[in-house]
Amino acid sequence: MKNIIGIFKNKYFLSLLIFGVWMMFFDSNDMISQYGYSNKVKKLKEEKEFYLKETAQVKQDLKELDSNLQSAEKFAREKYFMKKDNEDVFVIVNQGPKEEK
Repeated sequence: MKNIIGIFKNKYFLSLLIFGVWMMFFDSNDMISQYGYSNKVKKLKEEKEFYLKETAQVKQDLKELDSNLQSAEKFAREKYFMKKDNEDVFVIVNQGPKEEK
């Protein structure tokens, strides 16, 4: 017991303890901030992966549209609901199940 009290009276131990507490909780780069930063980096990496996939898909669509007139017509009909003068277009929207109260 006397040995433990002696450790807490040591000025080097106290200064190291105060420094450690300061760095963990009060500094601008404390542990809570670092945790938030790591979560933000993870989220940004997921967004980057999503946008890279979307970019690849758009490039593939563009290549297909440039190469074939039939695909351009199909794309216009599916994405932009375009139609010829002598036809009607019906858009069917599937709704999810209704919630009952």
